[in-house]
Amino acid sequence: MIDWDDPLDPLKMIAVPTIPELSGWGSLDPSGEKDYTKVPGLEHKYEQTAVLLVSGTCASLCRYCFRKRLFMESHDEDPLDLTAALDYIASRPEISNVLITGGDPLMLGTSKLDSILTKLREIDHVKIIRIGTKVPAVHPHRILEDPGIAEVLSKHISTDRSIYVMTQFNHPREITPESKAAVEILQNAGAVLSNQTPILRKVNANPHTLAELMNELSFIGVAPYYVFQCRPTVGNRHFSVPIEECFRIVEEAKGMCSGLAKRFNYVMSHRTGKIEVVALDEQKVYMRYHQAAKASDLGRTLTLSRDPNALWLDDYADADV
Repeated sequence: MIDWDDPLDPLKMIAVPTIPELSGWGSLDPSGEKDYTKVPGLEHKYEQTAVLLVSGTCASLCRYCFRKRLFMESHDEDPLDLTAALDYIASRPEISNVLITGGDPLMLGTSKLDSILTKLREIDHVKIIRIGTKVPAVHPHRILEDPGIAEVLSKHISTDRSIYVMTQFNHPREITPESKAAVEILQNAGAVLSNQTPILRKVNANPHTLAELMNELSFIGVAPYYVFQCRPTVGNRHFSVPIEECFRIVEEAKGMCSGLAKRFNYVMSHRTGKIEVVALDEQKVYMRYHQAAKASDLGRTLTLSRDPNALWLDDYADADV
């Protein structure tokens, strides 16, 4: 899909390493995931949701990845202990949602994916399983050429137990005929599809591109879910766009979207919670905790003095976090 004659091709920016990644700016764990790791490979940050890192493989090593530490030889995190993780989830009835991610779960062998889903379905209070994946965008043939993927998903979906496939289309050119066919297979299996993407400089950080992406997703039945502030991860500085500029891009893009295409929230996954940027005026920026690690923060509003250079919540001088 890359136009190799264009040095600034957005899909090339997503997939191919560049010199600016060598900047020392940022953290290898910008959202503090280690602080919420309860057993190896399981994170529990929000009351209702557990996160399982089930795979160490991706179809593409996205250059903006916020978990790139897991692909480095120096990383010191233990791989998933599935037995311990399942015991943890089973012992906490408040967990109704489990997100399986990694890496990319759809890069697992089909039988391995089936085994994980089977074990999760044995836990009565887990009603929703989410699968985070970029496979439909960058490796749709994984779905097109293996009918077992759809069979496994269909097997684990019932009237009161859903599977959501959380896709990651970052640019409208990733929505190809092959991707559309892969999406249709997943939908026909009974999965609910939603999309999330960060805002990335030189990729989708303009209103027209973002609106086109959201509209095209709505046309193929993939619900726009989250638009993220790019996390301050090592190597991500050249992708990052200031929060207040991103808010303008998001609001202008929503003005070009149908109602179904503009359902997404603009958020950042901060170490303290998922924080939605909700409004600006001449002097202030207003944010709200959409999700929170501490119950007392849930729904809390932050009123901050504007800073046009702020790339993350911590960059605001009066941020109370």
